[in-house]
Amino acid sequence: MNLDTINAYKKIHMIGIGGVSMSGLAEFLTDYHIYVTGSDLHESENTKHLQKLGLSITIGSNKEMVKNADLIVYTAAIPKTDTEYTYALKLGKKMMERSEFLGLITKCFKNCICISGTHGKTTTTSMISLIFLEAQKDPTIEVGAYLKAIHGNNRTGHSDYFILESCEYVDSFLQFHPTTEIILNIDNDHLDYFKTIENIKKSFLAFTNRLPNHGVVIANIDDENTKEVLKHVQHHFITYGIESDAEFKALNIQLDSYGYPTFDCYKKQEYYDTYTLKVHGKHNILNALAAIATSDFYEIDMKVIKKAIEAFTGANRRFERIGNYKGIPIFDDYAHHPTEIKTTYLCSKEIPHHETWAIFEPHTYSRTKDHLEEFAQILKQFDHILLAPIYAAREENIYHISSQDLETLIKKENENVLYLENYQQIEDYLKEHVKEKDIIVTIGAGTINQVGYALLNEQDN
Repeated sequence: MNLDTINAYKKIHMIGIGGVSMSGLAEFLTDYHIYVTGSDLHESENTKHLQKLGLSITIGSNKEMVKNADLIVYTAAIPKTDTEYTYALKLGKKMMERSEFLGLITKCFKNCICISGTHGKTTTTSMISLIFLEAQKDPTIEVGAYLKAIHGNNRTGHSDYFILESCEYVDSFLQFHPTTEIILNIDNDHLDYFKTIENIKKSFLAFTNRLPNHGVVIANIDDENTKEVLKHVQHHFITYGIESDAEFKALNIQLDSYGYPTFDCYKKQEYYDTYTLKVHGKHNILNALAAIATSDFYEIDMKVIKKAIEAFTGANRRFERIGNYKGIPIFDDYAHHPTEIKTTYLCSKEIPHHETWAIFEPHTYSRTKDHLEEFAQILKQFDHILLAPIYAAREENIYHISSQDLETLIKKENENVLYLENYQQIEDYLKEHVKEKDIIVTIGAGTINQVGYALLNEQDN
């Protein structure tokens, strides 16, 4: 690992430091004794954690920090009218968007393992990370959620392995320098940027073209879009799947009484090993196959792979059971695309229950508009659906869309749908109507999980 390109900057200021990736980068830099300051519009657990590590963090703006920095790193989420951003431009400071700077870091590692795909990145990154930790590879890790094994969303290692969750949005991953790429699936998300699925496929193909000559692609050929991209890939690739004739394949799948799967893994049609997962769903069998194929490529011992895979209990907010409210299980899922919600629904069906309650908070106006019909078609399958207002994230509502539009569509086929104006109303409705042996699932990439935790906290008080 050669950090010369990073060490060129003695003082780095980060605008929007509270974000998951930004806070992880800040901690990485601090571990390598680079002086980091930061700002964010809102205080969060991430900003508090960084302050405990000794970083100077401003909630709001701080021009003095900008003035003293050698480099400004900013998140793509900040507006170009941001006070610190415009001040840095005025001063002529060296500036990098987060993904560009992260790309600079990836160049420092001999082995950069990038996990990409529209769905499942966080879970698969977590699985691979656990395997490499169990194998004592001492990896550096950057993952998009809290991972219990590393007590956070990042880990600074001291080896030549960097395991990195790699997002396609605004072509961020095209800034990275991978040596191994995992493509989990390719779906029609982020259409506010890509416009068409063909453009998304072109982006993933461009991602594979960033590999060095000795690089490898590990891909899910059950996914048709990924299979199409593979036809044009110029590098060595390894395939995995359940339905397809893949190099790594899961057979003899069985579910236990809790809905957890056991499967036999075959490599090139020869028995490899048997795995029992502690996470639900066919999609997690595919995620496990991706992790197994990656680890096998790096010649990690089969016993180590099995131990780590079977110890994995899920990533934060990925169909995570957060507790029981008066005996009723509450699950939380980060799903914010129709395909992901379908997976969430299928997971809920595998758990013994009476009726399902989907508490859905749409994420961004553009995504809600682009997939309105698809959202309605999958959500209607839950027994009860409660809808929260759209979580705006980075957007203004120029699309003239609301959760009430979704309610109207769902109601045509399922009367048990209701739009409520805030979390408190949702909590009150659940307390009055949910029954024994039902299950509650909060769904969305915003803060809808607060509903579940509020119910649990009230119960404990």
